[in-house]
Amino acid sequence: MSTMYRVTNPATGEVAEEFATATDSEILAALDRSATAFTEWSQTSVADRAAILVRVSEIYAERAEELAKVIQMEMGKAVPEGKGEVGLSSAIYRYFADNAEAFMADEPLRGPDDGTALIRRKPVGSLLGIMPWNFPYYQVARFAAPNLALGNTILLKHAPQCPRSAQIMEEIFIEAGLPEGAYINIYASNEQVADLILPDPRNHGVSLTGSERAGAAVAAEAGKNLKKVVLELGGSDPYILLDTADVSKSANTFFKTRMGNTGQACNSPKRMIVMDDVYDEFLTSITEAAKKFTPETPDAEGSRLSPLSSIAAADRFIEQVQDTVKDGATLLAGGKRYDGGGAYVQPVVLADVEKGMRGYYEELFGPAVIVYKVSSEEEAVEMANDTPFGLGAAVFSNDLERAERVGSQIDSGMVFLNAPEGTREYLPFGGVKRSGVGRELGPLAMDEFVNKQMVFTKN
Repeated sequence: MSTMYRVTNPATGEVAEEFATATDSEILAALDRSATAFTEWSQTSVADRAAILVRVSEIYAERAEELAKVIQMEMGKAVPEGKGEVGLSSAIYRYFADNAEAFMADEPLRGPDDGTALIRRKPVGSLLGIMPWNFPYYQVARFAAPNLALGNTILLKHAPQCPRSAQIMEEIFIEAGLPEGAYINIYASNEQVADLILPDPRNHGVSLTGSERAGAAVAAEAGKNLKKVVLELGGSDPYILLDTADVSKSANTFFKTRMGNTGQACNSPKRMIVMDDVYDEFLTSITEAAKKFTPETPDAEGSRLSPLSSIAAADRFIEQVQDTVKDGATLLAGGKRYDGGGAYVQPVVLADVEKGMRGYYEELFGPAVIVYKVSSEEEAVEMANDTPFGLGAAVFSNDLERAERVGSQIDSGMVFLNAPEGTREYLPFGGVKRSGVGRELGPLAMDEFVNKQMVFTKN
């Protein structure tokens, strides 16, 4: 039987391993196992569920080197960055273990003296997670940790290029003591998701992190079957530099942030909006940084410019850049593939990008820096909001009140002031507009797939 689940080394383009796509009967059996496990898992005490998540956290920390090398092979992440991702995943499981009881505590309601009322949080059932390739462990952790803490059970469909890490995550849960069926890795096809899982009454919701196209398709199927969704989709996050005492340092901070995971992050700052009095110096500094940034093999210590996730991803990235330049943008660095094969691309710096160009509205999912010049706060805000996306934003100024004033006007789910965008286990993650619906991480994560049951007792 042919399969779409395979490990292809993006540094070489060679297929290293293949995994069989699940049959329809295997998918139905997984649904049954997940629903059956829910009966036991949902009745397990919160403290006992938390203890298992603590052990999951410990296993991630213990196996960090091994886990990092797995995703190096699957999607090209440099080993140091892979270790960082594993560490963040470990912290997420620990965070929800430590806070599950507080987040699930009954919430009293105030009212007249005719009775007492409260909100009680209860799990809803078996959930489907559809996860992307760019952060194989972290994306799963931010969905799985809060929902397992709640008492929900999970079917996890990972990206087709991450089958080995997907299998290992299931093994870690089993090793940590999770009951059989509470977390099941499935090598499902898109058709099986639409035709078998979402229509099945044993499924109670779906969380997807991925493209707009995938999110729209899954949301349509979920809506047809009256299933709740959480969607974390694309981003074209603005990074606004209002003023700075050190232009070169500001440029290097932005460049380092943008190049994380080789630019393949939904909340990566993709549009640098710079005030005109520092624009020229900033553009020169960031162009110099890009030209010095050369590729390394993903296993090199300290390497950050790894290959993109696949040859196809590299081809699309270069096509987007070339089309933007053909339409009149100025290419200051990069724009080509590196010799020697694999999915390596040169870091790109673009200026003079205008409306109507691909680079203005499309998300460039790779090592691309686009720099815009503005002359006022109002122009900066207008440009920041001129996007179909609304995931995150960052605003920098020596005057915190100025940064706060501008940041409060940005249409996004997250705003960082005088700090590069980043992820922490306690900060809610999610966006508005075409960046999706719902929140993950932090205290809001356990308010998504939950029955907020009202209980009233008459006096």
